[in-house]
Amino acid sequence: MPVVSSSELSQRRQEILDGARRCFAEHGYEGATVRRLEETIGKSRGAIFHHFGDKENLFLALAREDAARMAEVVAANGLVEVMRDMLKHPERHDWLATRLEITKMLRTDPTFRMRWQEHQKVLDDAVRARLTANARRGGLRSDVEIGVIHTYLETVLDGFITRLASGAPTDDLEAVLHLVESSVRSQSSVE
Repeated sequence: MPVVSSSELSQRRQEILDGARRCFAEHGYEGATVRRLEETIGKSRGAIFHHFGDKENLFLALAREDAARMAEVVAANGLVEVMRDMLKHPERHDWLATRLEITKMLRTDPTFRMRWQEHQKVLDDAVRARLTANARRGGLRSDVEIGVIHTYLETVLDGFITRLASGAPTDDLEAVLHLVESSVRSQSSVE
């Protein structure tokens, strides 16, 4: 059996993630059967699940990868900028439409919910850190607790993803994002 370098393994793993992202975007979580994953990715189930174990782990690896990428954007520019990126580059985020599907799993499967939250922690931590830093600089409204603002922004993000996934018009979403930003800023930073 030939020895495969770590860079080759890493490349294969990334190819699997990229293909899985396309498959989940096109067919949803439930519709992304093992057969469809094999066809879209172009690798056998053995090759796919050698790296990820099963479909749920593959899906959660995508969630972790996207949460880490979003956390980087949040750290530099805030959560609203993540939503702007979704508007500008929907092809990068189209698999997030599965989030609608997994809402049921989050509600009914405590093990999945715990694993999902674990993978989303990097994004949550980045949002909290950004909000805390903005509050220290006086750029965040002080009449509302940071935890409430965090929940508000998460709720907006969920609705934003739902709107994009539904195919609803996006013409006014940039104005909505501007409104969201101004609603969390301190009055002195708005003026």
